[in-house]
Amino acid sequence: MEYSEFKKILKKNNLTVKKFSELSGISYRTCNTWSNRGSVSAWVKSWLSLYEKSQGIKDEEYKELLQLKESLKAVINTQNPQK
Repeated sequence: MEYSEFKKILKKNNLTVKKFSELSGISYRTCNTWSNRGSVSAWVKSWLSLYEKSQGIKDEEYKELLQLKESLKAVINTQNPQK
């Protein structure tokens, strides 16, 4: 993958190169080497793809929890109406 595509994907996911290096366990210096080279290691694209999917799952799970919370509130309110 070209470095410019790497940067676009990072931006789309609100990541910096520094944050990517911390999350992936790759040294920041290595990531900067990719910039000089103009391309990134082959595994990075699949790592970023999995990262994106994991973020989506978290968002969906969070939305489901909020829906469950609202449903539970509604059930409690019907069983215990306020006087």
